[in-house]
This record gives sequence, C-alpha cells and structure tokens, in this order.
Amino acid sequence: MRKRKYRKVCLLSIFLIFSLMFPFVSYAESTYGGESMEVESMAEQLFFITVRIETECIDKDGKIVNDVGTGFIVSYKWSDKEGLFLVTNKHVVKNAQKAKFFFIQSDGKCPILGKAYNIKLDNIQKMWYGHPNDKIDVTVMPLAVIISETQKRNWKIFFRTVSKDLLPTSEQENDLDAIEEVVFVGYPSGIYDSVNFLPVIRRGMTATPVKINYSGLPQFLIDAAVFPGSSGSPVFIFNKGSYSPRKGGLVVGSRLIFLGLISETYLRKEEGKWDFVDIPTRLTPVVKTQQMVDLGIVIKAATVFETIEAFLKSKGEMKQ
Repeated sequence: MRKRKYRKVCLLSIFLIFSLMFPFVSYAESTYGGESMEVESMAEQLFFITVRIETECIDKDGKIVNDVGTGFIVSYKWSDKEGLFLVTNKHVVKNAQKAKFFFIQSDGKCPILGKAYNIKLDNIQKMWYGHPNDKIDVTVMPLAVIISETQKRNWKIFFRTVSKDLLPTSEQENDLDAIEEVVFVGYPSGIYDSVNFLPVIRRGMTATPVKINYSGLPQFLIDAAVFPGSSGSPVFIFNKGSYSPRKGGLVVGSRLIFLGLISETYLRKEEGKWDFVDIPTRLTPVVKTQQMVDLGIVIKAATVFETIEAFLKSKGEMKQ
C-alpha cells in the first residue's frame, strides 16, 4: 500500500486568485514555551491540520456570547493553480460577527510549541461559502487574507493540509469494512493543550457503513464521544504498520484516509424522544433532560471538495 504524504502547497497562487474585499484583521501573539518539534510521521501530521475557531455573536438578549468549533485546512488544485481553504460546519459560524483563529508559530521548518498567533477577523459572514445543498453542513473560507497578512509581518505559521489525494479511491472504498476504527481531531468541550496549543485526537468506530448514505444524504454514523467544540473535526481512518481489508487477510503498511467531518450528535431532548442536532458550540453543560448517546454524524469528505469547486465556479475560476 502506497503511503500517502501531505504535500506542501504553493501559496503565491492564492493571492492571484482571490481579489476580495476582506474585513479588518487583528493579531495577538501568545507565548508560553518555545520548544521546537519535528513533524515527520503521519500521526504527528494530524496534530497540525486543525485550527481552533472561537466565535463571538450577539444573542437575542443583546449579550455577547462566545462559542468554540474546529476547522481544518485543505489544499486544492485546479488547472495550474493551487489554493488553501479553511473548512468547518455552517452552524459553527452561522451567527458569528467575529472569530479568532489560532495558528502555531514556525521557525521556518518546524512548529514552535507554546507560541501561537491569535488572528481575529471581523465581519466574517462575508468570508464563508457554504455547500449549495442547505442540508449539507459544510462551509469553506479561502486562507488568502490570513496568509497575506502574516507574510506582511514576516510571521511564519506552521500547519499541514488535507488534499484530495487523501480521499478514498474506489479500490480503498471497496476494501473498507462495515466496521472500521476512526480517529478525529479537534477541541471537544473546548479542551486542548493550552500550553503547547495542540488539539486533541479521539478514537471511535463507524456505526454505519461508510459506503452507504445514511438517511439518504452523503453521511455516515460513528460511535464516539462527540462533545461541544467537536463541530468541524476532520475524521480519518489511520492504520499504522498493518490493517485488515474487508475480504480478510493482513496488509503490511500504513493507511491514512480522509472520511469527512463531524457535524451532528444524537441527543435525547426529553424523556423517550431522540433526535440528531447540530453539535453545540457553546461550552455549557448538557442538562439532564438532554442526554448525548455517543453517536455522531460525519459528512462525507467529497462534499468538502464539492463546496470548494462551487466557490471557485461562483468566482469564475472554474467552468460551470
């Protein structure tokens, strides 16, 4: 099995593509440590694909409320161009006026743990583009504004990206069994390494077959503890050393497959009544009458690239 690697992307094309009017951007630097870390293995790469998103909105009583969600960075190639996009759920940024995005600093080669840039954007509603299907909870934002501003200040940030190469091929999809172990990366209940600024990786398993569209939409269920802050967490199959395909046997090698992003969780709202709801982004305790059952909906990975392509078509960068 060929081991897939994350690829570095050319940033220059981003600025040639998006000539948009971006809102005000402000920055703050957070420093706690300064330890450099070499990022080489697939497992190590997974800790640097996400971005912690803290949003600010006004509730119905006029009070400022803060929410937390997860975003991750995708690289996408078309024609002779390549761009970077931040991906999350529509409901994470739905009512937000402002948002903070946390990026780990880089020494030019490696991340510097404990040092991060807190990048604040105003009027963020103008920056997001949602999947054309209202039922698909995926939205994307070009990273041009953030990358451009960091380069003006000669700031270096460290991240890794998810590319289309990590989508399951038809061969890989046929090898997937009905029950597979999965990992997902993010900030459950807002939890993260507040000293080193690293996210948390959690594990679960598929609760419905990945190949089947659950409830008629491009999604499937996972059996995992999904909490507020997990919205937008990317989900992967990650096998190190060996794995078993659907037809049996043992394949020697590693496997990393991008399956999608977490969107909803199964919640009992009242006695005897269960329903899927958007994962809360507000870090408030789930009350006794609203009990989570550790089932989450994962929107399939192909929808992420469908959203990016729809955005590019809307800007005249791709043919309709």
